[in-house]
Amino acid sequence: MIRSALPLAVLSSILLTSAALAAPSVVASTKPIQSLVAAVMGDTGTPTLIVKGAASPHTYSLRPSDAAALESADIVFWTGHGLELFLAEALETLSTRAQVVELAETPGITLLPLREGGAFEAHEHEDEDHAHEDEHEHEDEHDHAEADGDMHFWLDPQNASLMVTHIAATLAAADPENAAIYASNAEAELARLTALEAELTATLAPVAASPFIVFHDAYQYFEARFGLTVAGTVTVSPETMPGAARIDALRAKVSELGATCVFAEPNFEPAIVRTIVEGTDAEAGTLDPEGASLTEGPDLYGELLRSLASGLVECLG
Repeated sequence: MIRSALPLAVLSSILLTSAALAAPSVVASTKPIQSLVAAVMGDTGTPTLIVKGAASPHTYSLRPSDAAALESADIVFWTGHGLELFLAEALETLSTRAQVVELAETPGITLLPLREGGAFEAHEHEDEDHAHEDEHEHEDEHDHAEADGDMHFWLDPQNASLMVTHIAATLAAADPENAAIYASNAEAELARLTALEAELTATLAPVAASPFIVFHDAYQYFEARFGLTVAGTVTVSPETMPGAARIDALRAKVSELGATCVFAEPNFEPAIVRTIVEGTDAEAGTLDPEGASLTEGPDLYGELLRSLASGLVECLG
């Protein structure tokens, strides 16, 4: 009878090689971060995502499965303090054995300052101050005050390129056996990001001068990279819905600026936006800065930025 089993020594060698090539256990906080990490890891492994589905990092609460993933992680990639507040304490207590990588500290990354109060048009018009006073008294600005800058930096593809390079270097240092794979995958992702920026520059050019209002100030990096004209925000903080005075002030702002569109977000109540545009010439649209409606994975980042561009062109055009 012919035996098909491999000799024990050969089998042991194969098992040892497979173990050596096994990627570290990696966790990523949000969909855009997970997408970039997944692109670099490729076939070596899949990073575990914490904020899944349509959940928002602004309002997320950890689940038992999330805690287990953080406890067993070798590397955790997150945006940083000032956005994913639900993770700050958990990383200190659960991820004691993991390398925690705060991508806001990526070498060379551009961090823009927070615009005043989040409602960045308010300080330019002192007559509106009292209209917002009641809302500001009830809003907790501490959530965003912990950050040194605006933490939505992933929406600039040039920042994403720097993040990819940093992610690849981190993975290679932790897992030298797969370093060449990480470097190759990162190089391919960088080429895709360069092409994506050129594509979106051409797509958005026709609507760049059209003013619009967004739900919260999440788009400063996208606006700066592609020369867009964001006129203001519906709410100062996405954790707190705007009051009646704020809505009335925004309705006046829409008419004053001739804003073409007011954009909701899928994580939050769109009825507020419909109320703001009612009786004005503006239309209501939806922008999704975190990929709430997209499927997680390496392709999400490009889909995310393209969906922002298509949403803007559809409404503003």
